[in-house]
Amino acid sequence: MSFESTDRRMRIYETAHDHCVLPGVHMVARIDGRSFSQLTRRTLAITEPYSLTIRDAMTETLRHLVVDAGFTVLFGYTQSDELNLLFSPSEALFGRKTRKLLSVLAGEASAKFSLLLGRIGVFDARISQLPRVDDVVDYFLWRQEDAHRNCLNGHAYWLYRAEGLNEREAHEKLLGVSLSERHDLLFRHGKNFADLPSWQRRGSGVRWRMVPTEGVDPRTGQTTTSLRREAFVDHDLPMKEDLATLVRDLLAPPAK
Repeated sequence: MSFESTDRRMRIYETAHDHCVLPGVHMVARIDGRSFSQLTRRTLAITEPYSLTIRDAMTETLRHLVVDAGFTVLFGYTQSDELNLLFSPSEALFGRKTRKLLSVLAGEASAKFSLLLGRIGVFDARISQLPRVDDVVDYFLWRQEDAHRNCLNGHAYWLYRAEGLNEREAHEKLLGVSLSERHDLLFRHGKNFADLPSWQRRGSGVRWRMVPTEGVDPRTGQTTTSLRREAFVDHDLPMKEDLATLVRDLLAPPAK
């Protein structure tokens, strides 16, 4: 049997279950850290609810996915151990095959994060296929509300750990405790939730902006100013309706 005929036959098994995101459907990827509790608490021995080392590694990994991974990404969002990417509606890389998108995104995130942290950090990936702009807006509002809840839970958990409870005891102490009760718990220990850093409560983003850049016209030698598009890390994201407006604006058709 020739190589060519074997190649054709074997590729059927490899691609038989390929699925593609349909044109016109919005794509949002969520790339999640695997066993990050073990990484932070045991490998890195972090004993606080939030770590600037982890935050900076996550936001720089997010920036890499937005800028350097070869995709057209309109917005990146991170909180806790997750990275979220809003792709341009026109994104067509890999023919929108989910198998390729998921493997490349997970691989890029794992490699970049591990290099930044100096420890192995592994991610998996999933794609949400969202038919309407309203669904995309709700997706990011959902993830930001999850950031809010994670922040409350993390600070409450470490308050109990500081009082001498072990992992199991601190976890059990919070079972059935409402959000308002967790707010009260923090307040009784001298922490006002509203005073915690915005990035802990709302997450962080990678956004695009236009910045003025000076140059020299080679024909005249005169100084010129032009606008250049750059990605920046935003640790003070808007919330609720303002975040909804941000996402809607990103997906709005360009003005004619």
